[in-house]
Amino acid sequence: MKEILCIGNPIVDVFVDIDSNLAKKYGIVDPVQHISGEQAESFLREPSVNFTRAVKSSGGGAANVSKIAALLGMNAVFCGCTGQDELAEFFKKEITDAGATATLAESSEKTGICFACTVDGQLRFAASPRAALELNESHIGQELITGAEVVVLDGYILDRRPLVQHILKLASRMGIPVALDAASVFQVLSKAEEILTYSRSYPLFVFMNADETIAFYNTIRKTRDEQKTLTDKEKEELVMRDICPMLKIITDGELFPIMVVKLGGHGAVVIAGGNVYREETFTITPRNTIGAGDAFCAAFISAWIRDNSLSECAELGNKVAREILEVPGTRIKSGKLKSFAKILQK
Repeated sequence: MKEILCIGNPIVDVFVDIDSNLAKKYGIVDPVQHISGEQAESFLREPSVNFTRAVKSSGGGAANVSKIAALLGMNAVFCGCTGQDELAEFFKKEITDAGATATLAESSEKTGICFACTVDGQLRFAASPRAALELNESHIGQELITGAEVVVLDGYILDRRPLVQHILKLASRMGIPVALDAASVFQVLSKAEEILTYSRSYPLFVFMNADETIAFYNTIRKTRDEQKTLTDKEKEELVMRDICPMLKIITDGELFPIMVVKLGGHGAVVIAGGNVYREETFTITPRNTIGAGDAFCAAFISAWIRDNSLSECAELGNKVAREILEVPGTRIKSGKLKSFAKILQK
């Protein structure tokens, strides 16, 4: 019986080092960008990059959640759309090797890919979702959702409003809460009002990092963002001083929504029922941060399903996310999470 159903974009993350000239040639110039399928294929044919030796990992927010949840001993299912190519086989094997079930629709498009490029010491992401974008309402039937304890949605599917509303309505009819990760500042800036509406209409967990939370706050309040660069400590102070009071009002008197703010090395804040729960952690120097937020979500939701308190959910989320910071993407050995899995089985 499935406990966590994750729905989103199946992506294969590819980690490569390239120089600035090559990055410019293929349009990989921003910290995060989308590239076309043609650009992705052209880059894969670049003779100066040895892709056969590149580290690869199954990716996409919801897929990462299913993978980590399965490694924590949960019965996790991932649903998405892939191509019919080697990347699809690689993606499915990584998900199933972790212990999750992959329910994949197939497309004639190629499987989604995201290049995690180190350029002059800085990490840049270039994503081409390709087949992932073809998931639609016809792929999500009542039988898929029935029996789940929580449905996890990748925030990048917010652009497909009919699909999101279809999932929310199906889950709500069965009394199943939905966990939504905001995915990016860009998504929050364009979808904050929708996220707020969904949180008022359906049983919802909302996961955001500090930058996404600040964008959500400014968008809802219709205040102009000064584009001022804040330190992590200043972001934490802004969240605690100004944003938590607003989130307390949104959550006051109800079981849902449960708002979770991920503060990276400063831990996490959970706002639920008009109360604020602060769970701190300690800072480490990460190998990279890809998948850490998804790992936090997976551990938090797993702990919640196992009837842990919200503070305990955030505490486990911090601990599991810290493990993911040590590896590329979510390519973590199962043994690394066994101690946490034992905690959830008690």
